[in-house]
Amino acid sequence: MIPLSSLYACLFAVFLVLVMPGPTNTLLAAAGLEHGFRRAVRLTVAECCGYLIAISFWGMFLLELARAVSWLPWAVRLVSAFYIAWLAIRMWGATLDLAGGQRRTVNMRTLFVATLLNPKAILFGGTIFPAAAFASLTGYLEVMGAFVGLLFPIGSLWVAVGAQLGKGRLAWLKPAYVLRGAAIVLGAFSVTVAWSAVH
Repeated sequence: MIPLSSLYACLFAVFLVLVMPGPTNTLLAAAGLEHGFRRAVRLTVAECCGYLIAISFWGMFLLELARAVSWLPWAVRLVSAFYIAWLAIRMWGATLDLAGGQRRTVNMRTLFVATLLNPKAILFGGTIFPAAAFASLTGYLEVMGAFVGLLFPIGSLWVAVGAQLGKGRLAWLKPAYVLRGAAIVLGAFSVTVAWSAVH
């Protein structure tokens, strides 16, 4: 059983990372833009499967390796902090392809593979999820159940944003401002992860 304080802290971090623009979320929004909400929302199932496989692999692999290499969890946290900071810097100057109405075909396979290879999975499995999540079946089911409970609404929200952009209902929403706001949150999160690595 994972302490509630640890679970809440984990879920807050999961929420922050899941809601941020990235490869999977951009594909979900593109699918919403191209196909509409009702046809594209099913792609969140592919997102869920990709994350479950990748997070489970990274979490269990890193847990086993950490028993032999004691400094590994610290190193993964530090690398993750630098990666998040790099994402924040890139996002600050980025523009969404969706703003120009650029479309691409997104299917279940495309989304599954993109999520499977998404670096966020390493961040979840190696840094954000507590070690107890991979130490017992109960802890694993507890954390993964809460993760899935957040993933579907957030993924659906990205599909809905794409669908609304496709209908021209979010003309007031400036993608550059959204991305810069997300960059600030990511930057703050990278500092938090780095702080947890050195203390």
